[in-house]
Amino acid sequence: MSKIHPTAIIDPSAELDGAVEIGPYCVVEGDVKIGGGTVLHSHVVIHSHTTIGENNQIHPFSVLGGDPQDYGHKPGTTTYLKVGDNNVIREAVTLNRATGEGNVTVIGNNTMWMANAHAGHNVQVADNVICANNVALAGYSEVARKVILSGGAMVHQFTWVGEMVMTQGKAGISSHVPPYCLLAGGINVLVGLNSVGLRRAEHISSEDHKQIKEAFAITYRSGLNKGKVLEKLDACSDWGEAAGKFRDFIRKVADAEKPYNRALCRYTPRAKSR
Repeated sequence: MSKIHPTAIIDPSAELDGAVEIGPYCVVEGDVKIGGGTVLHSHVVIHSHTTIGENNQIHPFSVLGGDPQDYGHKPGTTTYLKVGDNNVIREAVTLNRATGEGNVTVIGNNTMWMANAHAGHNVQVADNVICANNVALAGYSEVARKVILSGGAMVHQFTWVGEMVMTQGKAGISSHVPPYCLLAGGINVLVGLNSVGLRRAEHISSEDHKQIKEAFAITYRSGLNKGKVLEKLDACSDWGEAAGKFRDFIRKVADAEKPYNRALCRYTPRAKSR
């Protein structure tokens, strides 16, 4: 049987697994589903049309499934928020429902949202993503698996952040970021590959790492125009899956249509210390 504090307000239509725990002063509206092992610690608000998976930890003053912060959102429109399993959602995090009838904001599994982080409407966040304090994901942005967004990082609407990207604090992203890259503070400042992350990743072999370096060099250091870059990337048919994801991302950006037709982040190599 669910463990529900007597001060919590739960709509009778909410579907709660028997192993759910709901702490003091939480509010759970109707048309909500919460999976087993999920804990709402206290003062958490879960709005209608929200589905939360299993074994999530949701901390005080977080609000999940609130209306999209979008002038185009029409009152009465039915949209959704779907949160997966094993996520840690710390204090004052906001994850909004989508805008547009029937659309869904999606948060994957094993993510961590530190205090005051935000995901806007229609955002798509894959598994194992870390959003540090005060990270903000604007509407329709997409964040691939194993991305680490450091404190205060901002992702613009209609922007793609590729797999295993890492940012420094206060980084601004309004252009697409290829997989495995490292961004410094500032706007769209790509300083190289996330080499430490690549070395530590168990699924990335030394050969994968070599091929990713080659893909990065073709894209950013060859001096070729976009068409020639794509030709040269496509010619590397012997690459494995990891480097193939880099190549596929560059192709996806090249083929993107409005409103996703944005440039790649620019490459600004760090000055070498003497």
